[in-house]
Amino acid sequence: MKLESIGKRIQLRREELGIRQEELAEIVNLSPNYISAIERGVKIPRLETFIRIANALDVPSDLLLKDVLKRGNEIKASNLWDRISFLDESEQGKILNVIEVMIEDNTK
Repeated sequence: MKLESIGKRIQLRREELGIRQEELAEIVNLSPNYISAIERGVKIPRLETFIRIANALDVPSDLLLKDVLKRGNEIKASNLWDRISFLDESEQGKILNVIEVMIEDNTK
């Protein structure tokens, strides 16, 4: 299992928000060393701790877990559709046409 990818996603989100490890540790009531170990993939947090971290980072848990879930590609597709849905219909059509061509090309 790619446990280090969970930690890496936590780290990336924390950095996106401009939060230091020490600040996150204080928010979720953990030590900075433990946050560091999670981000390096050395430790995997208990479910309760993982939920506190996800909530503190205001990020869906499936986004943090997408590389380790069996349905990771479904999550990615759902996230992409969420982004595509904000485009106008013309742009949506272009993207969907490209996807259709790629699917057809791979089923030959």
